[in-house]
Amino acid sequence: MEIARLAGVSRSTVSRVINNYSNVPPETREKVLRIIEQYHYVPNASAQVLAGKKTRTIGLFMIEAGQVSSDMLTNMLIASIIENASSRGYYVLTHILRNAEDAESIRGVKDIFYQRRIDGGLFIGANNDEPFIEQLISEGYSVAIVDQEKPGCEESNRIVANFDNESGMMQAVKWLAGLKHRQIGLISGDMRRYSGPSKLDGYYKAMKHCGIPVEKKWILPAGFNEQSGYEAVNEFMRTGVPLPTAMITANDSVAFGAIRALREHGILVPQHISIIGFDDHALSSRFQPALTTLRIDFGAMMERLTNSLIDHIEHRTSGFTKFAVDMQLIVRDSCREN
Repeated sequence: MEIARLAGVSRSTVSRVINNYSNVPPETREKVLRIIEQYHYVPNASAQVLAGKKTRTIGLFMIEAGQVSSDMLTNMLIASIIENASSRGYYVLTHILRNAEDAESIRGVKDIFYQRRIDGGLFIGANNDEPFIEQLISEGYSVAIVDQEKPGCEESNRIVANFDNESGMMQAVKWLAGLKHRQIGLISGDMRRYSGPSKLDGYYKAMKHCGIPVEKKWILPAGFNEQSGYEAVNEFMRTGVPLPTAMITANDSVAFGAIRALREHGILVPQHISIIGFDDHALSSRFQPALTTLRIDFGAMMERLTNSLIDHIEHRTSGFTKFAVDMQLIVRDSCREN
């Protein structure tokens, strides 16, 4: 090794200095570090990985078929993860997976783990049951997942962050009931992801708690994006079934699409129907009308999830990790008394 020759020490001494071992005399350490700085020496990352060193890199995998760059919430999540990882001295390798059923795309993601380009991965937008993610966990890789519920799956390398959707639905239905609404519908989310069925279940429980009958004709299937909300309302309007007096949507993006479709049919919010969203999207306070919604502190959630993943990687935490994030009703202009 050239650094060892220039410093007049053994290669093992240089290795101990680079890896910050304590059994190196101060004057020797200073001499080696001076040579390293003078010659701009950078340790070979591939060699370090082969030697069992960490890459100090985590993977961020977004599973999304649509445009990611135009969604402000998604961009905030990405920025939050990068910021928190950087504060721990970690890089973030980001990748968008357009189709989680495409074998070649899945192979590309798995290869990032197998080639040890990352120390662990964080997945956003995955279905509740995603076989390739389960395979990575079974093979011992540290994996963090947003929005998952798999009873009995409590591996020590699995980290899960969920939303307390039952609490959110209870707050939303209680608020509408307080405004004297008795006809409350739901535009539900993607049932393949945990938030879809958990919000639907929370809606049923909240309606029962408030003594309000559920009308299945007012439960509209949708996804978690604006276009799905727009299409759900348009399809419902074609049935000729009267609208309820209020609707809760799977998230704020769905609410934006639903309100746009209602407006095209001459139905105004909140004059003709009250709408509540979920998430408190960055645009919700500026939307017309300003959207009543359930606020989630995504920044705090991503900070905790990123730190949990890194703690698992560094063996500061052992065992299955799972936590849920509560939400708070934010009252604006999209609801009014019935």
